[in-house]
Amino acid sequence: MSVVVPALNEAENLPHVFATLPRWIHEVVLVDGNSTDDTVAVAKRLRPGLRVVRQRGSGKGDALAEGFAACTGEIIVMIDADGSTDGREIVRFVGALVAGADYAKGSRFLNGGGSDDITAGRRLGNFVLSSLVNLLFRTRYTDLCYGYNAFWAGHLDTLAPDCAGFEVETLMNIRAAKAGLRVHEIPSHERRRLHGTSNLRTFRDGWRVLRTIVRERLGRALPVSGSPAADRSPIADRGAA
Repeated sequence: MSVVVPALNEAENLPHVFATLPRWIHEVVLVDGNSTDDTVAVAKRLRPGLRVVRQRGSGKGDALAEGFAACTGEIIVMIDADGSTDGREIVRFVGALVAGADYAKGSRFLNGGGSDDITAGRRLGNFVLSSLVNLLFRTRYTDLCYGYNAFWAGHLDTLAPDCAGFEVETLMNIRAAKAGLRVHEIPSHERRRLHGTSNLRTFRDGWRVLRTIVRERLGRALPVSGSPAADRSPIADRGAA
């Protein structure tokens, strides 16, 4: 299993993030977005055998795409480097995949989930955008814009993240639905960023998410890469594995 961690100036947060990762994870891929602090040095000291990818482009979506391409595991998990996602929850995501899901997506709005960080404006925006995706793509997603997700590596060509910014989670969620992948939502608790300032900008990134939804709705359906899930409904299963 591979865990991808995009990071930009997260040296202070990485000790906490890596401490939550289960010991049985065989590969951690840190994608460094040209940090100006000691992010890479701290990560290497904390995690012997760490794989480091130096990001050539910019933005979270670009970082994840480069990280995914470097993974060797059969399962890929994406988490954040700011301490907001808890690595101890990874077992829930992996359990859902092993039980039959193709794609496990975190949700802060299921029973058992929550957020210490989301503002009223972001919550409203997420609800509106989630409702739009549910209407257009016949899904039942409870959380659209959350960066804690896991999937079988064999579906990477189907999910095909080809955007630069924070809209990447929305893009992958929509493409999973369009391809008929079996999606299982996992309750997850988002914590506040420990140190530093978030690069997320509510209105700018909300607009990018909306543009992504429209683009995907007008685009063609994506094929499933060798998965029997092609005949399944793209409606998300709710609840923990």
